[in-house]
Amino acid sequence: MATRLSGHLTAFFLFDVAEAADLAAVRARVGAAGQDARFAPRSAIPAYVRYQQPPVQIDGDALGLAAPGGWSTRLKVYDYGVVSLALPRPFDGTWADLLALSQTVIHGAPLDAAAEAYCRAAATALRPALQEPRDAFLSEDYFVFGVTHAEGAPPAEALLAAHGDDIARLLRGESEPLSAQERDEVLRHRLSYLASDLVVPSWNGAFVYDSEAGLTGALEILEFANSQLLQFRYYDQRLDGDLKRIYARLQAPRWYEPWIGRRYTAAARELHQVFIDVNDLTDRTENALKLVGDVYAARLLGLATTRLGLTAWKDAVKDKLKTLDDIYRFAVDQTTMDRGEVLEASIVLILVFELVLFFMGIMK
Repeated sequence: MATRLSGHLTAFFLFDVAEAADLAAVRARVGAAGQDARFAPRSAIPAYVRYQQPPVQIDGDALGLAAPGGWSTRLKVYDYGVVSLALPRPFDGTWADLLALSQTVIHGAPLDAAAEAYCRAAATALRPALQEPRDAFLSEDYFVFGVTHAEGAPPAEALLAAHGDDIARLLRGESEPLSAQERDEVLRHRLSYLASDLVVPSWNGAFVYDSEAGLTGALEILEFANSQLLQFRYYDQRLDGDLKRIYARLQAPRWYEPWIGRRYTAAARELHQVFIDVNDLTDRTENALKLVGDVYAARLLGLATTRLGLTAWKDAVKDKLKTLDDIYRFAVDQTTMDRGEVLEASIVLILVFELVLFFMGIMK
């Protein structure tokens, strides 16, 4: 007889909709329907777990938007301009039913399109609270399969031993059995706090076996990690564009700039502004969440960011910021040299002019 499961599937669709969001203005627009998101500690040990600027969580019905068919909706607005749409749906069935559901949602282009249309409508409704809203959205999606009850209530290790293949296929969205190598690759990145809970995160989704409270906390952390990933993808894209534009600016100065010692001045100012802006944004993103004392939350966030490849994106942004800083220093040095050459030329001209006046008898 097939094992029965029950729980929730939550599909996250995150969009970078603006440079920043005024959360106070968001709260004012949605009224009582908006509330600050908060973490629920996993353990009873006193912990310091909070957002620097708590994102505003909004019930989807509050904006009067039509939800994608068959899904409930919940929005979360982060102060760094990311809007996260959560589409939760309860399920009750067998492992085969859960696998079929995973293939439907992971490969479901219609759900992607409906989620983007919903978030565009939400961004339009919240536009007065958004700073520098974007026309084109970067996006991320992530699927969390949360099992809160399994027949017989097996401990995590027993569930993993009996259904590890199913969990791996679930996260890969595959209908065919995976190789032992691929299954082991998926399952070796896992985390448990109690003997009765389990989290297996992957790059596109996660499997969570826990109580309702434990699942809620895991969802919060996984959603936050994806919001950070989206932000660093945006920073990386922005720096690519900035560097390309600045390279072109340095290689093709205006015709008069070399003659007045200003070939690199404008570029240096632009570089400095970009460097300050991106550093400010990255610091704000990285300090958005404080985790002190809750070891489980910190470990889960670390594991999730590793599986999402967030560290690689952060390193790429840091490398480009270093390149930006090197170019800025070069531009400043060249500006100083150009100004020195103009000053030297001016002094020579003044001396020549004085000599001409002296020989003409005008100046003695």
